[in-house]
Amino acid sequence: MGKLLVIILFCIFMAFQSLEALDYGDALNKSILFFEGQRSGKLPVNQRVTWRADSALSDGTPDNVNLIGGYYDAGDNVKFVWPMSFTTTLLSWAAIEYQNEISSVNQLGYLRSSIKWATDFILRAHTSPTTLYTQVGDGNSDHSCWERPEDMDTARTLYKIDSSSPGSEAAGEAAAALASAALVFKLIDSNYSSKLLSHAKSLFEFADQYRGSYQASCPFYCSYSGYQDELLWAAAWLYKATGENKYISYIISNQDWSQAVNEFSWDNKFAGAQALLASEFHNGKNDLGKFKNDVESFVCAMMPGSSSQQIEPTPGGLLFTRDSSNIQYVTTAITVLFHYSKTLTQAQVGSIQCGSTKFTVSQIRNFAKSQVDYILGNNPMKMSYMVGFGNKYPTQLHHRGSSLPSIKSKPEKIDCNGGFSYYNSDQPNPNVHIGAIVGGPDSSDQFSDKRSDYSHAEPTTYINAAFIGPVAALIGVNSN
Repeated sequence: MGKLLVIILFCIFMAFQSLEALDYGDALNKSILFFEGQRSGKLPVNQRVTWRADSALSDGTPDNVNLIGGYYDAGDNVKFVWPMSFTTTLLSWAAIEYQNEISSVNQLGYLRSSIKWATDFILRAHTSPTTLYTQVGDGNSDHSCWERPEDMDTARTLYKIDSSSPGSEAAGEAAAALASAALVFKLIDSNYSSKLLSHAKSLFEFADQYRGSYQASCPFYCSYSGYQDELLWAAAWLYKATGENKYISYIISNQDWSQAVNEFSWDNKFAGAQALLASEFHNGKNDLGKFKNDVESFVCAMMPGSSSQQIEPTPGGLLFTRDSSNIQYVTTAITVLFHYSKTLTQAQVGSIQCGSTKFTVSQIRNFAKSQVDYILGNNPMKMSYMVGFGNKYPTQLHHRGSSLPSIKSKPEKIDCNGGFSYYNSDQPNPNVHIGAIVGGPDSSDQFSDKRSDYSHAEPTTYINAAFIGPVAALIGVNSN
């Protein structure tokens, strides 16, 4: 019996040993570094991702506007302003909510730089009160080529919205991005913060007064949820940035727009707006009770064991919304879960009710933590879905710049079709795009690590942006 007990204890010890502690500070560092590899335009002297170089230095020329800079959206070389703005809002939210945690690992300056790289571009894209450039590059021609951004010779077609051709989703999200960023820079660069806020107000008025759905970036980014979510989201951020009651009045008068949802994404912002406004409800704004109910419905839709659970996890425990870049829905969902658990703690509310099931704040937070840990390697594949984190991670990223030799090592031009020999190679990408989080495994927790499998192997800016808040929330927490 004693010998059996020793064996059992040894097995338990080895099981715990196999669960290597996760370094959340390192994961945060790398998730921010990723954005330097996505930069478009003239790169700064302190650029840390050295396999990249200057690119797209004439963007905007056809309309005689300066649209240099910003971020390439994913593994392609197109700049889509609607999801870029969502990325910016998420980055700013993390910088505001987890400033102390991010500062503790010396990453706040880098995060602010990643935000400013985007906001500088959005400011340039907002060329008049009722004009916003929403896309640079033709998605079809870009996607038919496999070339480095530094070599790019596909059409840099410009798309814009204005009073005669509006797009309230894009204008509303740009307003949210600039309003949230205004809070980030308020105490460190008041002039820049004021400029951001002025443009945010103008963009919100444009989005609201000239209502129309944005479809110009279809089929790549089509609006399915309409623009009411962006209008509420923008108004919530403008209230946080200004304290002006007119934005709360606007929200209350349009609260019937708010829907109980089970997705928070570049298209559907309801859950994000509900999370922000539920915090205001718990701070005493009793007229916002609908948003508290709606965000709790979202939380209940995520929680395993909830009688109103809507998103089923994989066998290994990862929330699974759909089999196309699924991790994007995971990182955004846990952004809301961590935020709301923090809201409840500050309000001294210990739990929420999901039908017949009660969940404590600790249970909500622990479930959100399990999703971070899955992404970082605690999963059936025993691999990290963040490139460069841990010992095993994706090596064949669906990403043009990463998969082609750096222009610094191979300065000869690689043209549109010349890159496909690298695309079709079964070798690891020559440039390790540190910090990039891919679309992730399938519904059975399987991941093939094939460059051609863009649904699972492609990173996007908004996957990473939504991961920064959750991983920052865990800094100082033991992963085991």
